[in-house]
Amino acid sequence: MSPTTANNVVAPSVIGEPEVVEDASTAENTSAWAQLKSAAVALRDLQSADGSIPDAALHPAATELVAALTAGIRALAPAFPHDSAYLNASIVDFDRWVAEGFGVPDFYDSLVAFQPQQHRVDGIRHLVVFPMYTQNGSNQRLVEALIVQAIWPEFIAELEAGDYGNKLFVSLRLIDFTPGYDTNSAVLFPETVAMREIPTFTWGAIFQDREAARYRRVVRAASEITKLDLPERAAAMLDDQDLTEKTFVMWDIIHDRTHMRGDLPFDPFMIKQRMPYFLYSLEELRCDLTAFRESVKIERALAARDDLTEIERETLDHAGLVQYAVIFDRIFRFAITGSRVRNYDGLGGQLLFAWLHQRGVLHWTDTALAFDWDGVPDAVVALGEAIDDLYWRSIDRPKTAHWLAAYDLVRATVTPHPASVWARGLSDEVLAGPPKGYTDAVLDDEFPLSMFFEALDKKMKPVIESTAGIRGSDD
Repeated sequence: MSPTTANNVVAPSVIGEPEVVEDASTAENTSAWAQLKSAAVALRDLQSADGSIPDAALHPAATELVAALTAGIRALAPAFPHDSAYLNASIVDFDRWVAEGFGVPDFYDSLVAFQPQQHRVDGIRHLVVFPMYTQNGSNQRLVEALIVQAIWPEFIAELEAGDYGNKLFVSLRLIDFTPGYDTNSAVLFPETVAMREIPTFTWGAIFQDREAARYRRVVRAASEITKLDLPERAAAMLDDQDLTEKTFVMWDIIHDRTHMRGDLPFDPFMIKQRMPYFLYSLEELRCDLTAFRESVKIERALAARDDLTEIERETLDHAGLVQYAVIFDRIFRFAITGSRVRNYDGLGGQLLFAWLHQRGVLHWTDTALAFDWDGVPDAVVALGEAIDDLYWRSIDRPKTAHWLAAYDLVRATVTPHPASVWARGLSDEVLAGPPKGYTDAVLDDEFPLSMFFEALDKKMKPVIESTAGIRGSDD
């Protein structure tokens, strides 16, 4: 078969069984990975949004590309023996996709076989190939291929085995990837995979190297622009990718488990239900502030002792760093990243900044930013407690009454848009109607940027845009 087929689609020049790879540490430099990745990228060009290839004229080229891709998987599989069941199932799923005429792909079987949470060993690698969409990247279910590496230091393993158990949490580093991850996407979630039914999800992964690398680039620039004199340990993170990665692992393992813990108004995300975006702001911020609060708790408990083990000293150091990371990432990156259309993470950053400013522990004076660090922990914890109290009270409230109370909590600190009907007061017709009316009345940018953030956004935009596709080795 010719490598050039219908519509001038070009299949990889290396077709067949490439040399077997037995060392995962160099897999990204092999011909097997090059062939697999090239085939995946070419397949993406043939796929429609749902992952299918409806044009029968393209099927011969697609068949050849899938053959090249699965040959790459077979050649790489010996380097990933812990993933053998998954990789074998992946080949079967790809072959079935071909045999069934390239309809909407179904990778349920290989997804169920992929269990990275069972291999949380620092440095272990995985080969991951699925048709999937990527959060903050593509909303189309295209073939993605990644080589990733676990980040699981001893102090994190000890935290997880103790008070911060989270069996589903997986922390990863990006080694190489297809275009869906050449974006802002920093997660690998099973629910994004194309599949015939929804299984019980057993893991969720975050790319801490990407989180850490963009944090370091953004905070370095923002601290220079705002003339912020960073504390010594906070400054150390900007020069140490490994230190920052571990800090983000500690932050995220506590954040992730918080979503299902606490006095929750049944389901804070109201899964598959529309709700005002500021509810998502408060939920994500609640989880981050819980990570902050628990880090304060850990830091104070360990600092009171003088008999710490080496692992406990590392935990103590990172507990302090998590607090800096939560504040600076929320204020400098979250608040001004993305569009102003229902930007719930942006609003969370705005809320944290304004809360600290109005409580006198953050100062913007003489065009310079400063913090009263002795007072910051208690002020941040107080915001977390305010959200916790909102949740506790909302257990006894109707849904829409909870929404109104949440809005009052936010607007007490962050100023709404002058045209906001929520701020003026919803009409009796809306109040007496279904929840949809409440949601429809929320402006896309219900809480616009303050003058501080408008100015910061203009100066920081090129820096933030430069972090798309970043990985730990880039800084």
